[in-house]
Amino acid sequence: MNIVTLLPFIVLIGAMFLMTRSAKNKQRKAAAMRDAMTPGTGVRTIGGMYATVKEIRDDTVLLEVAPGTHALYAKNAVGAVLEQEEYERIVNGAPSDLEIGKTVVPDDASSLTSDDDADSSKVDFAKDDDESASAKDAKTTAADAKDESAKGDDQPEDAKRKGTDSE
Repeated sequence: MNIVTLLPFIVLIGAMFLMTRSAKNKQRKAAAMRDAMTPGTGVRTIGGMYATVKEIRDDTVLLEVAPGTHALYAKNAVGAVLEQEEYERIVNGAPSDLEIGKTVVPDDASSLTSDDDADSSKVDFAKDDDESASAKDAKTTAADAKDESAKGDDQPEDAKRKGTDSE
């Protein structure tokens, strides 16, 4: 056989080897992370729940998801073992780099505009007298045109619709 015909097979086997190798490395790292769990450690499950490790068993781990509430999870359900500072920041919501009591995001948009611009930027939505007068003129003109067309006909409305002459 020619080496050119075997080359695609060799490339495929090499790609499969590299993919399985990277998957094994990920599994190895995840197992090492799970082995680093100790009681009292903060963890995040693969479902996104944060909890504290209470007890570690062979294939399971007992987590305290709320004070006094315990749940039993498979070790594979632990997505990440967190540092104590990171766990406290996420669970308690007290970031260490921000001052407590300091407003980070305003409650409303009033702080985004100044009071000087408020008076000049107000829009008046009331109708002007000129506009209302022109609107009345247009309505009157349309009504007059309808009356004019009606005056020219001697037949009643019923006769016009039926197409007969009532006289």
